[in-house]
Amino acid sequence: MRQATGHLAIATPGQGLHEITRDVVDWAAEQGMREGLLTLFCTHTSASLLIQENAAPAARADLERYFARIAPEDPAAYAHHDEGPDDMPAHLRAALTQTHLAILLTGGRLALGTWQGIYLFEHRRRPHRRVVAVHLMGE
Repeated sequence: MRQATGHLAIATPGQGLHEITRDVVDWAAEQGMREGLLTLFCTHTSASLLIQENAAPAARADLERYFARIAPEDPAAYAHHDEGPDDMPAHLRAALTQTHLAILLTGGRLALGTWQGIYLFEHRRRPHRRVVAVHLMGE
């Protein structure tokens, strides 16, 4: 059994779902394994990871609007706003989603479904440089 670890640096232009599938697929392929388990971990409290629809842009837009409704930017609603009005809503959105993903590697390929893509969900309005830790265990 082999293991590989690394980090993916993701530059986000601001709030929204940013597809990172190609970055993840390329990193996994560089490891030269055929079977295994890939773990991704977002090292931030105001961003998260999702596996989501990657063919219809309207699905991403609907998800982004939904999260804006359930965790709105309303300074009167929150005590925590150290980094601005999008600070606490970003933490709430991250709490409602995921900071890590596990994806099978089979036959040298990630076992993603036909319409599935891997996304970094940036919850802050301004651009950020996010880090996703990656770990692949397999053969």
